[in-house]
Amino acid sequence: MMTRNLPQWLAYLEQLHPSTIDMGLQRVAEVAARLHVDRPAPLVITVTGTNGKGSTCAALEALLLACGRRVGCYSSPHLLQYNERVRIAGQMVADADLCQAFAAVEQARAEISLTYFEFGTLAALWLFSQAGLDVVVLEVGLGGRLDAVNVVDADLAILTSVGLDHQEYLGTTRESVAFEKAGILRPGIAVVCGETDLPSSFVARVDELGCRLLQRGVSCDWQALDGQGWQVRLCSLQAESVSLSLPDVSLPRNNLLLALQALHWLALLPSAEACAATLGALRMPGRMDRRWLHRDGKSRQLCLDVGHNPHAAAYLAAQLAERPQSRCAVFGVLADKDLDGILDQLKGSFEHWYLAAPDCPRALPGAQLLTAVQQHGCAATLAATLPQALEQALASVDEKTEVLVFGSFFTVAECLQYLQSSDWRMHD
Repeated sequence: MMTRNLPQWLAYLEQLHPSTIDMGLQRVAEVAARLHVDRPAPLVITVTGTNGKGSTCAALEALLLACGRRVGCYSSPHLLQYNERVRIAGQMVADADLCQAFAAVEQARAEISLTYFEFGTLAALWLFSQAGLDVVVLEVGLGGRLDAVNVVDADLAILTSVGLDHQEYLGTTRESVAFEKAGILRPGIAVVCGETDLPSSFVARVDELGCRLLQRGVSCDWQALDGQGWQVRLCSLQAESVSLSLPDVSLPRNNLLLALQALHWLALLPSAEACAATLGALRMPGRMDRRWLHRDGKSRQLCLDVGHNPHAAAYLAAQLAERPQSRCAVFGVLADKDLDGILDQLKGSFEHWYLAAPDCPRALPGAQLLTAVQQHGCAATLAATLPQALEQALASVDEKTEVLVFGSFFTVAECLQYLQSSDWRMHD
């Protein structure tokens, strides 16, 4: 077998399977059995949901590390480098380790064709199986029932939210989406739910499997404290409630609550002081990610958010409303997203929209994007590329106006890559 570096492996994976997405577990389960990776750690937590999976997984990982557990975390997609998807003991795995894992999967799969995501999932499971971990946290890529991570049985499942996205795979109703997400459940396990309006298809599956439902607003909840911070209420196996007072955080409190409840149920929650310090310091690139930019004596406010569907747009609009100020948008979106739904939520949030198509085959063409934004009554300018749109936005504002980059992972990644190679200096 030829020796490949990481970019060569990733290029190989991209052309290996005729479809980018091929829902189903038969192929990936067969290779997982050959690799003996169906049980990568004594404890597995699987996280699904329309939005909020990444921040929930990041909170789980950080809290487990804070209580001294050796943890592996698999998430997707990545922003700047593939290694972000696989972390062991809080660190991204090295290129050489990923290459070794890819080689192991390649040898084991033999005649079986795998998608990019399936291949990468098996490589992550192989690395976790080699690492002597206490806990593995797995983020579902798409849906749940037929997603590659579902070849591993969850000991505890988390559902962050249920909204409409990827309808071509998950169906066009919340009931169909919830049914697919319920596929990660296993008999008798606990399932922590951030969704307060649970579709009946999910509840029926919980009842059928005898799962213990821990739902936000029922078993656990949070409330803002007068002044600063927030308080969470969690329940345990003994049905006793415990309260924690926490400082202000940058990530969505609903998602952090789910991580706290899951670990409290598993008796793996660190001390109250450690929870406060860990969550107070937790940041995620591209999630309401505020930075400052400086160049030629000028300063600019920047915010980056990977939200890309109406459910995420509603949350983004609420967050912006809590911090009223002058804003403009740098926006690009993929063609398969509900653009009207996104614009309905955010059309009144910006003084001007700077638009461009992401550099991606799935991107919505700029002309169509401009038409849609203008039809929603928004002032907009179309640029040839996202870096040009960003520069136009930064040139049009002063330091009192926030420039928000959003619309997809591709949009945020492209703008971040540009800024890192430009003469703008960026800091938190």
